[in-house]
Amino acid sequence: MSDFTSPRDRLFLPFLGPVYSSLSESAETLLRLVAGLLLVTHGYGKILNPFGAVGMVEGLGFYPGVFWSPLLAATEFFGGILVAIGLFTRPAAIASAIVLAVTVYFHWIVKAEGIGGAEKSILWTAIMLYFAVRGANGQSVDARLGRQF
Repeated sequence: MSDFTSPRDRLFLPFLGPVYSSLSESAETLLRLVAGLLLVTHGYGKILNPFGAVGMVEGLGFYPGVFWSPLLAATEFFGGILVAIGLFTRPAAIASAIVLAVTVYFHWIVKAEGIGGAEKSILWTAIMLYFAVRGANGQSVDARLGRQF
């Protein structure tokens, strides 16, 4: 059995359909911009001291820390910039999602904080996975270039 009704016909308040349609791309852009800029903010301290997390990453089992610590810093800082402007969005979001999935493990398992301690990291990971799958929209550098991964 198929449902041939339009999405607008299924709204409780169908008159809001045009509002939702006109704002959906802007809302997605805002989410990408905010998520990217907050990731930049989170990585800013790490990029100023790229070897500052050597002990932490080795404590999580990532050896050698002198390799992983700068990679973590670069992924958060530069990956955040790329996601925010929508350039190479999918690869930047995939790399960021991997880093953030490790933070889920760190908070949930290593620090034994459970879901309460990991919930922010779970949300961040989900947002980055969304952009890894979705890519950037029409309001991005990828769209201006006419190419994306």
